[in-house]
Amino acid sequence: MSTTPRRYHALAGAVAGLSGIAVSHVLTGVLNARATPVQSVAETIIVLTPGRVAEGFIQLVGQLDKPILITSVTLAIVGLGAVAGLISRRSGLGANLVFLAMGALALAAAMSRPGFTPSALIPLGAGVATWLVVLTLLADAVPPPDPPVDRAESGRSDASSRRGFLLRAGGFTLAAVALAAGGRFFGRDLRAVESARRLLRLPVSRGTEPTGAALGVRGTTPWRVPNGSFYRIDTAMVVPVIDPAQWRLRIHGMVDKELTLTYQDLLERDMTQAWVTLCCVSNPVGGDLIGNAFWSGVRVADLLAEAGVSPDADAVLQTSKDGWTCGTPIEALTDDRNSLLALAMNGEPLPVDHGFPVRMVVPGLYGYVSATKWVVDLEVTRYDRISAYWTERGWSAKGPVKTHSRIEVPDNGSEVSAGSVRIGGQAWAQHTGVAAVEYRLDGNAWEQAELGGVPNDDTWAQWAATVELEPGEHTLAVRATDSSGYTQTSARADVVPDGATGWHTIDVTAS
Repeated sequence: MSTTPRRYHALAGAVAGLSGIAVSHVLTGVLNARATPVQSVAETIIVLTPGRVAEGFIQLVGQLDKPILITSVTLAIVGLGAVAGLISRRSGLGANLVFLAMGALALAAAMSRPGFTPSALIPLGAGVATWLVVLTLLADAVPPPDPPVDRAESGRSDASSRRGFLLRAGGFTLAAVALAAGGRFFGRDLRAVESARRLLRLPVSRGTEPTGAALGVRGTTPWRVPNGSFYRIDTAMVVPVIDPAQWRLRIHGMVDKELTLTYQDLLERDMTQAWVTLCCVSNPVGGDLIGNAFWSGVRVADLLAEAGVSPDADAVLQTSKDGWTCGTPIEALTDDRNSLLALAMNGEPLPVDHGFPVRMVVPGLYGYVSATKWVVDLEVTRYDRISAYWTERGWSAKGPVKTHSRIEVPDNGSEVSAGSVRIGGQAWAQHTGVAAVEYRLDGNAWEQAELGGVPNDDTWAQWAATVELEPGEHTLAVRATDSSGYTQTSARADVVPDGATGWHTIDVTAS
């Protein structure tokens, strides 16, 4: 049995694992394959994860969910590579079987994903081959276990062997890092679509914020959230890349006439523009998974009227290019609200990671039942005939946005100067409208807050107030009342199955 220190074998396997990842990453870009093997595995993990576990993860890490998952899969592969390296001390075949088993799992993951093509086998196969070859090359360079008898000669030999191994392992590691970093330059489809997006000149404006919308409390979220700061929660580990010239939308199902629309067809129709606040059902009380923007697009109601909706239909099953689905109440797409097939966001073509070329925007509904990015299919149907991604995982079929408010200034747990302190935040009740916001200091009587101006009932509203704080610990709470007369309940409820409830409360110290 080998007496070589285990760390050398573990390092050899870990470097082999990293090298295989890098090679598959570069070849995925060169071949314009849909996803790297690591991404395919991560996507499969998302699909197989129970809804409440997924929700708990989102609550814990927010919009870092995808980077953390990719990093975790990468570290798992490197870790299993280290295990293979340790096994190689006793059995080269056993080590190879570990890598082959990893390759088989990655293959199963890739084949289970929408859009799988045989070309995806090339990066995967090359990655597995790299694992095997690099492990063999590094194993050959591992310092020998049995040093010469001569002590001085032994020391020189050991040092030389260790140096040679570490140089070889370091060389493979640097090459892997360089390949991984350079792989982003090979995505021709993404570059082509980004170029097409930049060249688009859409007949839209960026919208003008209404007078009085912003109340000037330093530290509050801008009333209009810039595209680059807008929250993103979806299941797409790999953002679909769609050439607008190739995009098609099919409207079918319980309709008199099936429609197939192109991007140009939408551009030739009347463009509707509106301020709409979107909110994720995963948003906890006081959370930041919400944003307001100026959207431009074609009203879905007009397209459904043209198709002729059956009076028996009560839902539309939306499908994204990546296979994600949601069921939307038919009335939310056919009433007087500005439910849009959106082409632009804040006066610019949609960002790729926010649904370019076309996404759905439906005021008054949580995104899990309405806000399909990269939308390609609308099936007019009935709820008793369909199931959708999140409803299969425990969420309710219909998701009207609940009336909410949050305190943004001051921060929870912060220290402020005693005396007059400005406080403020946002309140929302999309498609119902915010009528009033109240705040409460230290459990005393509720007091009316100043409310910012809004252009319609589909956006959030800023609120602000001035409070007098004596030195010491204080508690602030906020609640909103919507235009129907409903006032937020104090009862705390989880985001599952249809959105959180409760007052947002913070603690501050005045000194």
